[in-house]
Amino acid sequence: MGTFSDTGEHAGERGVMAAPCFLIRDGNRWMLWDTGLGDRLAAKPEGEILLGARWLVRRTLVSQLASLGLKPDDIAFVGVSHLHADHSRNVGLFTRSRILIAKSELDWSKGLPLGTDPQIIASLGGLHVETYDGDRDVFGDGRVRILFMPGHTPGHHVLLVQLPRSGAVLLSGDLYHTRENYVRSLVPIPNVNRADTLASFDRFRRIATRLKARVVVQHSLEDFEAMPAFPSYLD
Repeated sequence: MGTFSDTGEHAGERGVMAAPCFLIRDGNRWMLWDTGLGDRLAAKPEGEILLGARWLVRRTLVSQLASLGLKPDDIAFVGVSHLHADHSRNVGLFTRSRILIAKSELDWSKGLPLGTDPQIIASLGGLHVETYDGDRDVFGDGRVRILFMPGHTPGHHVLLVQLPRSGAVLLSGDLYHTRENYVRSLVPIPNVNRADTLASFDRFRRIATRLKARVVVQHSLEDFEAMPAFPSYLD
């Protein structure tokens, strides 16, 4: 866990983290936010060692979609917070979806920086990729917005979802990795730009405060376990 603070708070610590995907419905349209560690890992009971961590998949994304009567072709939009492998490895499943990736993120990824998967980056050339700058209103009704918050990577984004009953929900991408990171504004060592990270922290907190949003730190196991257990959902 030491990599998640450049001021030493996690030095020598070990931990367990979640690597979830989030399915959002807008009427009869579906969006997936991030695509996870990769379904191929489900065939490896011991998982795979990458970047100092053991990556495990117990239940595939495809099988979870199928339990809802969906298949990858039914997903209209796939939003990718950033192109690190733990957030993008299943993106190649969505050959009929519109893949939403920031232009600055896609340009950066072509240099194959640490944390990206060359096969995933290469596969994007065969998908329906739509690039954008800044923020993106996914469905055009203001209820699902991808918000530009760079620093972890040059084109990193978070997702803001406005739900009729549950209210605003902010999905962190990798702006934060643990609850402690969020509470104490700790900056991970590998982030590409510390100043941008701190500015993104400020924007995120101001939005969360103004909207009284539920903050979901995506890699936080406690935040993941506090969500309704699949297939239940926030509405």
